[in-house]
Amino acid sequence: MQYRYLGSSGLRVSALSFGAWVTFGQQIGEDAALEMMTAAVDAGVNFFDNAEVYAAGAAETMMGNVIKRAGWKRSDLVLSTKIYWGGDGPNDRGLSRKHIVEGTHAALERLQTDYVDLVFCHRPDRFTPIEETVRAMNYLIDQGMAFYWGTSEWTAEEIREAYEVARREHLIPPTMEQPQYNMLHRERVEREYARLYQAFKLGLTVWSPLASGLLTGKYDDGVPEGTRVSMEGYEFLKQRLESERGAQERATVKALKPIADDLGVSRAQLALAWALKNPNVSTVITGASRAEQVRENMKALDVAEQLTDDVMAKIEEVLGNRPAPLESFGRD
Repeated sequence: MQYRYLGSSGLRVSALSFGAWVTFGQQIGEDAALEMMTAAVDAGVNFFDNAEVYAAGAAETMMGNVIKRAGWKRSDLVLSTKIYWGGDGPNDRGLSRKHIVEGTHAALERLQTDYVDLVFCHRPDRFTPIEETVRAMNYLIDQGMAFYWGTSEWTAEEIREAYEVARREHLIPPTMEQPQYNMLHRERVEREYARLYQAFKLGLTVWSPLASGLLTGKYDDGVPEGTRVSMEGYEFLKQRLESERGAQERATVKALKPIADDLGVSRAQLALAWALKNPNVSTVITGASRAEQVRENMKALDVAEQLTDDVMAKIEEVLGNRPAPLESFGRD
């Protein structure tokens, strides 16, 4: 396993990590979760991602139970949660000081831990001043409930404002951003955030590196039963697959198969390795519904070493979606 520094912090996280989204509390039971997390730990994974909204809190409960059953040393793990959607009450969602503090307390109870290493603002809250959110996140750190805080799917402008507030008020700025990033979804990470990496040494903990399974090739010929696309609550994924855009993306995924075959790897491993090649990515969050998938995903680290400049050029030719770089203006 490789370990990378998380943005500007001194915290090191495994280059491949494991997340609870979709599967924990919905698709699998606790025994399967234990088997998968054990496979991840055995491979050197130390970062496990969660959120208060995943299965309405059941994902955190399951992960907490697994960690307790496994008896892993807490200091060997990097645990995260994300706060935004905590319930249906008027103050159970958003990034107010009230919900951030109460939501984190509730998450810690479900995870059966005194602290999380990372706490994310799961989405931007356009109704709460960013200064209120920054101060609330600092309160969590001051109280020992979290060590670092970050954002998820915030715009570059919102992240920059959070940094400016933190600097002005002598507070701790966000250390990391958690965006969606994969071969089919890259504009924000590669273009919108481009100036933030140098300005703030922003680190990324990227999610959906397989585009909700699309990049594995399992949807090449339609939607098989038993996948997340056929689950209640994920109709938006099915709509995307069946759209004109979805047809184009499936064609792109099919065109990646010869490249993967030449390397002797799966398209899933190829996609994970591609995300790992981005130097601004601290960790790629993987998911799975079986332990064998975890073990296969971990092989992406070796695949990344096979992605030479020539191979990356072939991939880019198939993708055809590299964002245009920020324009530079000469001074002569």
